[in-house]
Amino acid sequence: MGIVDEDIVRVRESTDLVAVVSQHLQLKRVGQRWVGLCPFHAEKSPSFSVNAEQGLYYCFGCQAKGDAITFVREIEHLDFPGAVEWLANKAGITVRYTDTGENEGRKRRKRLLEAMGRAVDWYHDRLLSSPDAREARGYLRSRGFDGDKVRRYRLGWAPDDWDALARHLRVPDDVLRDTGLGFVNRRGRQQDAFRGRVLFPIFDVQDEPVAFGGRILPGHDGPKYKNSSESPLYAKSKVLYGLNWMKAGIVEADEAIVCEGYTDVIGFADAGLPRAVATCGTALTEEHFRTLKRYAHRVVLAFDADAAGQAAAERFYEWEKAYEIDVAVADLPSGVDPADLSRTDPAALAAAVEGATPFLGFRVRRALAAGSVDTPEGRARTAEAALAVIAEHPGELVRDQYVMEVADRCRLDPDQLRQRLSGVVRGEAAPVAAPLRAPSSADGRDRAEVEALRLAVHDPEAIGPLLDEVLFADELHAAVFRALAPGGTMHEVLERCDPRAAELLQRLVVEEPAGDADNVASLLTAAAARRALRRLDAENRRDFDADRSRRIAWLKLAIEQVDPDDPDQEARAQLLAWLAEEATVAEEIR
Repeated sequence: MGIVDEDIVRVRESTDLVAVVSQHLQLKRVGQRWVGLCPFHAEKSPSFSVNAEQGLYYCFGCQAKGDAITFVREIEHLDFPGAVEWLANKAGITVRYTDTGENEGRKRRKRLLEAMGRAVDWYHDRLLSSPDAREARGYLRSRGFDGDKVRRYRLGWAPDDWDALARHLRVPDDVLRDTGLGFVNRRGRQQDAFRGRVLFPIFDVQDEPVAFGGRILPGHDGPKYKNSSESPLYAKSKVLYGLNWMKAGIVEADEAIVCEGYTDVIGFADAGLPRAVATCGTALTEEHFRTLKRYAHRVVLAFDADAAGQAAAERFYEWEKAYEIDVAVADLPSGVDPADLSRTDPAALAAAVEGATPFLGFRVRRALAAGSVDTPEGRARTAEAALAVIAEHPGELVRDQYVMEVADRCRLDPDQLRQRLSGVVRGEAAPVAAPLRAPSSADGRDRAEVEALRLAVHDPEAIGPLLDEVLFADELHAAVFRALAPGGTMHEVLERCDPRAAELLQRLVVEEPAGDADNVASLLTAAAARRALRRLDAENRRDFDADRSRRIAWLKLAIEQVDPDDPDQEARAQLLAWLAEEATVAEEIR
């Protein structure tokens, strides 16, 4: 199920990317591009570029890239269908779906959200004005919640009644059930899910109400906290409480604080740190990490990082690498909730976040602090415990830095600890993947290859007939050329690219070519011919052949005729044809 492909293409073609982007930042025309300050990371010099003709953007600072749909997804925090619908609405286009059930599904979601919205309003009004909420209001005041705060976070009160909400909403049984607001009891009557609780409504990132968290009043019977069950609107592994309010602060700081409770989120905001979110009664999941990646490059854990154990640690390291997020731990005072600390010592709460320690460093120092270093036996045991923690990390270089710290603290030989660690690590340590880097600008060949691709993007008619895959020594550049060769729209080209080639291609789209097609083609042809010449010379030294010698002599003369400043067009064409034939023969031999 999804939106019909033709409608997605119509939306793209009908969208002015410059106009969409200009709603969020100021763009200035520079040559054929539009440039401005990137909305996805903090910067003082503009590195965000838009190619209006191709409908693509690229940031040279944070490598954000994509088309109008991607931009709207990121800036408005929508899923793909939601972004297409957002743009379609702007363009006056009615989108169709590949399955009629898609339309029905969206209509049903709308009905569920309407019911949730009415429930939020009703519970909120009860808290503000109902006599039976007097105790709840007193409790909240004791916890530092004044009227403004209650209204901002839409707090509510569920009366201690079996079906007060159900009687107010008057919705069908399936709507009551699928929102998690209630159920049908054994007598066939609708019954409320929450009774006698202060309610914290949970909103998704689009600010739609999807669930509730309920807190029992002190001195009353029942579990302290009760959360909505999973529903068509609510998945605990995906939703983070407070993200709808705090996403702007998270983006601005490039940091998200993850805590455990609703009041902790609000406490951080009160302490001047409006960038906290909370898991809703579940552990931090990969879906949460994937969501946070869209807003920040650093996550600070504001809960006991040792509580989750080794399995959670291994996942965190995997997610750090996969999503390029730094995970740190705020060293909060033991036994103190962030919500309480925000009232008693907000400066200490801010300092705990400011001085957050990298996740592995936090766990290693916990292990060291828990041991004794007063005796040889104590130092050995402490080092063993710390090495067990270090061994969980997949990066060898990272592990080695902490080995040095353990050696210093326990007064042991680092090489001995390294040897011991190698026995603890299960199998070979996974190599740390090198980030994709653009070709080195110091290499003349790379510069020429990239410029040729840039021209192929912006002026394919001029340089296209002068190029062949054999001219590209760098496999990444060759992959981009192969993707461009069949032609088509840039979106079609990107779809047939592998991710690394697409990364480079989207950058080239927003860059302007500076070279001349003839000059660049001659540089590449001569460079490719010199590579072939070196190969033939090496073969001849190993096994002299008269025919090969004649080819070498011809090749040297042909290279001299391909002068980049004043190329012989015919000589260059002959040399290119020879290189292509040589490559074909070599491929057949392989």
